Amino acid sequence: MASVNKAIIVGNLGRDPEVRYTQSGQAVASFTVATTETWTGRESDRQERTDWHNIVVWGKQAETCGQYLSKGRQVYIEGSIRPRSYEDRDGNKRYITEIVAQRVQFLGGGGGARSGQSFDAEPGGGFDDVGAGSVPPDDDVPF
Repeated sequence: MASVNKAIIVGNLGRDPEVRYTQSGQAVASFTVATTETWTGRESDRQERTDWHNIVVWGKQAETCGQYLSKGRQVYIEGSIRPRSYEDRDGNKRYITEIVAQRVQFLGGGGGARSGQSFDAEPGGGFDDVGAGSVPPDDDVPF
């Protein structure tokens, strides 16, 4: 039996993308995307919940995101959900869940790219020097 790990998010950037480079020179961009759900409550009052999603983009697509995306811009993100752990500055182990994007499509106005323009990751999920579909080694993640 096959399994599927796929996430699709349409929302707005919560901050400008931060582009960094691994020791091997691979670009990686990170940013947050907010999605908002609205519904009518039991007493006909409007309810709203905003969820924040951590997005990671690799390779040339990461550089393109850093160049054209900015806070508030609406995007379509397609990727896989990946949990990871890291040690914070105080030495505490922290856990985070991220969406590793294979496809980013710019929506709405703003920025230098045309609305609807999309950028797909390189073959193998955009990881030049690690196996296809895998997460780069912890010592190669620049954040």
